[in-house]
Amino acid sequence: MSNYFEDLAHSVIAGQQDRVKQLTQQALDAGTDPVEIINQGLISGMNVVGARFKVGQMFVPEVLMSARAMNGGMELVKPLLVGQELPSAGKVVLGTVKGDLHDIGKNLVGMMLESAGFTVVNLGVDAGPQKFLQAIKEHKPGVIGMSALLTTTMLSMKDTIEVLKEEGLRNKVKVIVGGAPISQDFADEIGADGFAPDAASATDLCKKLLA
Repeated sequence: MSNYFEDLAHSVIAGQQDRVKQLTQQALDAGTDPVEIINQGLISGMNVVGARFKVGQMFVPEVLMSARAMNGGMELVKPLLVGQELPSAGKVVLGTVKGDLHDIGKNLVGMMLESAGFTVVNLGVDAGPQKFLQAIKEHKPGVIGMSALLTTTMLSMKDTIEVLKEEGLRNKVKVIVGGAPISQDFADEIGADGFAPDAASATDLCKKLLA
């Protein structure tokens, strides 16, 4: 079965969604444990994708194809996990801040986090401080991640952190920020817990903050 897992992981890396679905179904028909399929095949492939993306050997369109391929396999496996809780690496709430409608980078972070075993709550775009606040109260995440692509919307990140302080929730959740105009200096200035320049780094950062 180990060769099968290698084949499945390789198909995820290559972004071959149909092949991933076919191999996943074959494994399920053969009675393979769904959790093993996820961990040793699907996630193990995405781990390689994340590492290659980080060093510039893969680019956003390829990573998106790999993530879609992995999700194709996950759709077949998830219904069979009834009663089996997949161990979660932690819960992360993600959103593009108020006034900003860019979401490709944020969605890529979400896919990478999910492939690393995190539970992700995606608030979408144009998420103001109150939307983050509500999500923290409802979902109790370990981390919130805020994204901005426009310099004009960056300050919404600071506003959100201030609201968390006012509500007494700032010390209950880690805050990370990212997006083209964001820097480590800006993260420090607004009191965030971390900055990530790309999706793979964001995943590593969440692992570190929740360790």
